[in-house]
Amino acid sequence: MNIKPLFDKVVVESVEKEEKTKSGFILPSSAQEKPQTARVVAVGPGGTVDGKEVKMVVKVGDTILYSKYSGSEFKVDGKEFTIIKQGDILAIVE
Repeated sequence: MNIKPLFDKVVVESVEKEEKTKSGFILPSSAQEKPQTARVVAVGPGGTVDGKEVKMVVKVGDTILYSKYSGSEFKVDGKEFTIIKQGDILAIVE
């Protein structure tokens, strides 16, 4: 299935992080925080949003950092994705 976001929306897939602490303890999923690092899998076209012209800065394949509680989570074909606004992206990781 192909996901095509609208306007200034970006579809991201969480980057898996370690499930162990530095000292080697394994953390249960309930103790892990929601990841804030993700890989961009689809980008909307931008355009006029709320009367302002929005130019898309991120591109497919970028690794980004985004606000902790932003976006909407959903599953497609068994994979988990999050749709966020470009304005909720804090940085591109290079």
